[in-house]
Amino acid sequence: MELKIMALTSFIVFLLFLLVDCIPGDGSHTPDKPAGFFWGMWHGWLAPLSLIIGFFDKSIRIYEVNNTGWFYDLGFYIAVISGFGGISFVRKKKK
Repeated sequence: MELKIMALTSFIVFLLFLLVDCIPGDGSHTPDKPAGFFWGMWHGWLAPLSLIIGFFDKSIRIYEVNNTGWFYDLGFYIAVISGFGGISFVRKKKK
């Protein structure tokens, strides 16, 4: 049982390190190479994590300032709404 818990904890920590590598404001997007629609979706899903990290690192934001504009905004908005339960494929029916 302890081995399972240790393996799960290691996997979660590894996954968090992978996610942190792709958060907005990390310097990977420039005015010459802005973030597009799919990056907007990714940043929308990572918004809660980016907010927490932003408390400790002032250069990290929940929104990438170097983006393509409307398409980035659309992707970001879709991800934020779907990530927080606004769009649900499974809805409970009232009896």
